[in-house]
This record gives sequence, structure tokens and C-alpha cells, in this order.
Amino acid sequence: MHTKFIVVLGSLMSGLGKGAVTSSLLKILSMYHYKVLPMKFDGYLNYDCGTMNPYRHGEVFVLDDGGEVDMDFGMYERFLDLNLTKASSITGGKLLDFILKKEREGGYLGEDVQIIPHLTDEIKSRVLSFASSNNLDFVLIEVGGTVGDMENAYFIEAMRQLAIKEDVMFIDVTYIPQLNVVGEQKTKPAQSAFHLLMSAGVMPDFIVCRAEKEIESKTRKKLALFTSLDENHIIDSSDLKTIYSLPLHFLDQGFDKLIFEKFKMKPKRIDQKELAPWRQLVEKIVSGGGKKVSIGIVGKYVHLIDSYASVKEAIIHAAATLGLDPDIKWIESEDLEKGDKSDVLNGVDGIIVPGGFGNRGIEGMINAIEYARKNSIPYLGLCLGMQLMAVEFARNACGLKGANSSEFDPSSKYKIVDLMPSQLSVKYKGASMRLGSLDTKINKKGSIMYSSYKKSVIKERHRHRYELNNKYRDILERNGLLITATTTDKKLVEALEWSGSFGIGVQSHPELKSRLKTPAPLFLSFMKAAYNRQK
Repeated sequence: MHTKFIVVLGSLMSGLGKGAVTSSLLKILSMYHYKVLPMKFDGYLNYDCGTMNPYRHGEVFVLDDGGEVDMDFGMYERFLDLNLTKASSITGGKLLDFILKKEREGGYLGEDVQIIPHLTDEIKSRVLSFASSNNLDFVLIEVGGTVGDMENAYFIEAMRQLAIKEDVMFIDVTYIPQLNVVGEQKTKPAQSAFHLLMSAGVMPDFIVCRAEKEIESKTRKKLALFTSLDENHIIDSSDLKTIYSLPLHFLDQGFDKLIFEKFKMKPKRIDQKELAPWRQLVEKIVSGGGKKVSIGIVGKYVHLIDSYASVKEAIIHAAATLGLDPDIKWIESEDLEKGDKSDVLNGVDGIIVPGGFGNRGIEGMINAIEYARKNSIPYLGLCLGMQLMAVEFARNACGLKGANSSEFDPSSKYKIVDLMPSQLSVKYKGASMRLGSLDTKINKKGSIMYSSYKKSVIKERHRHRYELNNKYRDILERNGLLITATTTDKKLVEALEWSGSFGIGVQSHPELKSRLKTPAPLFLSFMKAAYNRQK
């Protein structure tokens, strides 16, 4: 079968859920047993997401191959249940870097290098090479940003050109506002955005409408009339209780059949063995009938929850499997630096301290960890959360006053966490951390780690520069902080646990590999412990 391309564009505003639409279509097509993978275009001039602040762009997602990519890749992986590679990610920075290097090497001798055709040709070349090398039936291409942005105009132009010779379908994800004072859904903004796309030479085949409430029949008819589309090509994507319902919502509207019709395909049959378990898990999430468990996430980026998207989803995955109803409380770590910590943490059944960089809010995280340890509240530390677990224990259980990480206090007498020697000579910040899927050796069979994974060697994804300082291994263990996992050569600490209650910190990011059907093992153990404490 010749590869077909589905291009998902966004109009009017960012944050409408192009990633969710793309992921849902990936899921649906995979249920038909088509070979399908995503590509994501991001127009920013960063080479990748590695140096971005989560407040600017949400979570930096890390792939097995060490690629630091847009947070939408987390959604793609969670829906597809596949490990993707950085070949799926194309940024403006990568393209310009390639073009300029090629020009300096003489690759364009005699030519004046331009956006069109040189940059657009390179984009098309990468898309076609990706499809061919992976032998794909479908490529789902999400164009980041909003139609009309200068930074993604050349991506849209490249897709227009691709459609001249290839089978390409365009989907416009737009917004249908409904002002309370008016009381009706308004289509004029969506019409204007549609016409803007047409002025760029792109005629969308479908409009996916984001709205707070389901798209009304009269709204659908009006939008269809002014865009010259069939009414059934106006697809509802109104707010749902869980994002995992969206593939089912699309199937209910026959979106899959319409796509096959547009491509003039005779489709395979959808695999009910794939669809039924997904539907069952979604129903568990939607019903919320399980026992409520309150989880406090103590972080420094909680005002933008997308900064911790994978942590949130890993909790949801584990809760669905266990039949629990998670109540996530987002706690700003700076709020725990003064006053009575119990005011903020009172009532939570478990505490998570996720990853992060920089010294803002660090003391609040340490206070939360101390509160969890002393009150036997199940605790899960992720990357920074493990490092601060060691710092807290060194200060309060080992008597090492002023213990800290050299990241936050370079003058500390007790640098419990320190920069890896390999990082001392690093000049460029991008892609220079310890990144990607790496082996971890679990060395204590009675540990939380072993009971969670039930094997001695595991692989989890990493993203960090600092490590537990090996000088302090002995004193931490003598006082009761157990080192339950290391790298396979035993040179770096991968997991710490305290005794007497559920408390574990890992240097990795297990949340990045959690899926709805296969939750992260540590999150399963943590959610069980939180529920058992509640009981």
C-alpha cells in the first residue's frame, strides 16, 4: 500500500489539542492493524526541547534514544503503546542547522539558498524518507503552532507541495466559542481561520471542532455551508472527562470510515481485541467509581500542569488498573518553605516530588519529603525527588547540617548530590545530560524496586546532570537509607528507599514509559501503598 499522509493543523489559538487529535487517529488506525507513526513539526529555532523551561513549552519528553522532544510525543506513545525515536521530530532549528551546514560544505554551489524550494524540499524529503524507511501505511503529521504564525508557514507550504504528488489529507483543528451572554456557538472565527488556510493553498478535508459543549446541529450546518464541506466532515471534539475517550468519540462519529472514504480505501476490520480493553479502561476512568485516593504533587512548575503531564498520566494509568479514583492536589513547593507544612499536606494519601532544575522552591520540596518520612506517608521521588530525598535524610537523620546539592549550594560542606565528572567539561547545554533508556541493576530482592519490577535488570529513561555523591553512600546506608538499585557497573546510584514505610526515590523517570494498558510499575506500587495507608 502506498503511504498516505494525514496533516493536522491548528487554527485560532494554541492548546486546542492537536496532539490529542493526532494521537487518537494514530490509535484508531493502529486498531485496524495499519502500520502508522507520527511526525511533529515545531517551528521554533531551538534544535530540540532540551533547553526549554517547562513554563514556556510544557514538559520536555525524553525518548529511548535520548531525544528531548515536545510533550505531544508522550501522548503519541501513550496512545500507540510504542517507543518512538527522535526521527519523528523536526524543528526549525534542526532544518536550518542542516541547510547552513550543507551550504558551507558546498552543497548548493551556484544557488542562492531560499526557504522555497530548498527548505521546503528538505522537509518533504524527510517526510518521504521517514515513511519509506519505516514501511508505513500512514504518517500522521502534526504541525505545531497556529495557522498564520510566521514560524510554521514554511511547514504548511511544504505540506501543500507534498499534496501535489502524494495522498495527503488535511485536518483543521479549530475552536468554536460560546459566550454566555449570547448563548449560542459562534462559527465566524473558524470560518476566518479556514479561509486563511485556503489562502495558503490548503483546502482542509475535515474540521475538528474544540468546544466546551458538543457541537450543535445548526453549528455544524452553518460551518459546513461556509467551508464547502459535507456536514459529516465537521467533527466534534468537545470536552470529555478523559482524553482517552477521544478515539472512541471519533469512532462513534464514523471519523474512521470517512477517512477511508476520502482516501478511496477498502479498509480492514477494526480489531475488537484491541478496542474492547481500551474501552473498558476508559469506562473505569470515566465512571470514577473506585475509592478516592488523594495524591499531592509537590513541584515548582505546578501553575502549568502540562509541565508534569507524564506524572499525571502515570497516576491515572495506575489508578485505572487498580480501580481507584485519583484526586491530584497540585502543591507549589514554595508554599511549603514557611509555616506549618501540615496545613498544605494534610489529608494526602501519598506525596510525589517530580523532576526539575534550579534552586527555586527546593527547600519546600525537602520539607515535604521530611513530612512524608516522619508521618509514614507513601513517597515517590523522581529524579530531583530522589536527590532531595538523600539531602533531607543527610540533614535530618545523619546529622550533616547544611547538606545540599552542589546545584543549589556550591559552597555546602556536604555535597550529597554533585555534578557528574563527565559533565565538568560540557560546554554546550543541549543534549549533554545523561539521557535516554539506560540499564538499572536492582540489588536487593526484598526492596520496593524488586517487588515492583520483579526482575533484577530493568530499563528506564533518564534526564539529569547531577548524581548522588558516592562519598556519602556509607553514612546514608548506616543510618537507614538503602541503596536498592545502581547502574550495572555499580558506579551510580539509581534508587533509594527508607525503611519502616513506603518511601522510594529513583534517578530515572518511570513516568515516561507508563501506558494506559501497562502502567509504570513504581506508580502501581505507590498507588497501592497510598490506598493501603488510607484503609
